[in-house]
Amino acid sequence: MKRAFTLPLASVLFAGMLAGCGGESSSSGGSSSGDSDQVELKVFIGQPRFKEQYETYIDQFVAKQKEEGRDVTVKLELPSVNEADELLKTRLASGDSPDVFALHAVNDIPVYDKAGYLEDLSGEPFVEKMYDTVSPAVTKDDRVLALPLETLQWGYIYNKDLFEKHGVELPQTLTEMKAVVKTFEDAGVTPFIRAYKDSYIPQLFLPLTVGALESTTQKGFVEKMNADEGSFADLQDEMFPIIDLVHAHGTDRPFEVGQDQGAAAFAAGEAAMWVQGPWMAESLMATNPDFNFGVAPLPINEDPNATLIDLSTSTSLAVSKQSEVKDVAKDFVNYVLDEQDSSELYESLGFNPISDVHTFEPYPWLADSAKYVEEGKVYQDPTIPAAVKSASEKLLQSYYAEDASQDEVVEGLDRAWQEYNKLNK
Repeated sequence: MKRAFTLPLASVLFAGMLAGCGGESSSSGGSSSGDSDQVELKVFIGQPRFKEQYETYIDQFVAKQKEEGRDVTVKLELPSVNEADELLKTRLASGDSPDVFALHAVNDIPVYDKAGYLEDLSGEPFVEKMYDTVSPAVTKDDRVLALPLETLQWGYIYNKDLFEKHGVELPQTLTEMKAVVKTFEDAGVTPFIRAYKDSYIPQLFLPLTVGALESTTQKGFVEKMNADEGSFADLQDEMFPIIDLVHAHGTDRPFEVGQDQGAAAFAAGEAAMWVQGPWMAESLMATNPDFNFGVAPLPINEDPNATLIDLSTSTSLAVSKQSEVKDVAKDFVNYVLDEQDSSELYESLGFNPISDVHTFEPYPWLADSAKYVEEGKVYQDPTIPAAVKSASEKLLQSYYAEDASQDEVVEGLDRAWQEYNKLNK
């Protein structure tokens, strides 16, 4: 290479399969139907905001397949971000697997691989094209199991024009962030966008706080939790102050606002900051093409060494072992890193380059976050089980609604991790 308190039913069923069936499926024996008159390829990606970009690229893929003498149709599913994870697990558990599906590299590859759902892609041409810094996130036991789409450098996004107008510097500690909040409020500017309708948004505080603390005062926290030897109580005093600060100084009616409404409000200048990632760039620019925003690390305590960018590989494409058209599925995944067409795809999605085939100039907000990577002011996204993240969504929504205390959130997170451990030992 070049460089709530209970798990959703589908999660329980999926996890149960790990112990019960060893990942085997009655439909996994098919190898390919690529020689038939027509091939249908089922592609599943939980990013409906990129519908136009993916449909355009799929049309190009279908045209190239036709040039090679293969009649391919693609059934593209783009479920909402809130539904995609559980829907995919249900599909896989029922044997109705998509041929190509998106998953979170850090969170999902170990679980889906253990279930036996991931085709080994180690010998595919795209593998040699990936940067060395990217490939480890999609590699397990020396096997490449997915192709990275989205590599992330994130913390929070901020309105550069508002920061400049009010003479505000990026804060490096929690005290400095409190001063920034006061400066904006004194000027009549709302400090933060609050958008809790989409439950994944409150959950973003989990990797940001765990990652920063594990890099500094709580080294080995994830390992302890995996061994049933830790507790979120160890993080509680440093985890909640930034959560409380953002919640206390944000826009109105947060439970009525999801990611799309939040993006429109932020791009319209209704707040100075949003605890979100640059994956929202397309939505922001669709609302305001001239919107000038940046990416910065979120301070969580008084240690500037803990104010770091989260570096992660998230959305990635895997080929299902259950697929009966694996040759076409692999052709599609390889086409995503096509030497001639891939650069335009990644640029249109607003994603970071992951290969030398990507020759586009990164967007300004990507250059902002890349600066922190170059300076080593980053941590690798913590490997928090997806079940724990799912639990945190409901727990933090309840906390914001004052239906759960800090202690109840801690107890719920601990319980979710312990249940995960029981199912994965």
